[in-house]
Amino acid sequence: MGLALGLAAMPAAPGWSASPLLESVKQNPALARSLCGRFKELNAQGISATSRSSIDVVAKEQGLSQVDAEVLATYVIGLHCPDVR
Repeated sequence: MGLALGLAAMPAAPGWSASPLLESVKQNPALARSLCGRFKELNAQGISATSRSSIDVVAKEQGLSQVDAEVLATYVIGLHCPDVR
């Protein structure tokens, strides 16, 4: 069984819940679209969406720590704007 299938088959551990940060994007698709647009603007300027400068922008605009901004950017790019680099 592949890792993905194995993980999907595992029941959630008691007390585990989805990250509020990631849930905020799931519950607010407009936020994901807005972030994708911002990442595309940065890409147009030759800035990678996962670069330090891009993460700094996300952190500042969203009021997040660097780590949370990096997690949010990775999540949004992976699920909502895979064409962003």
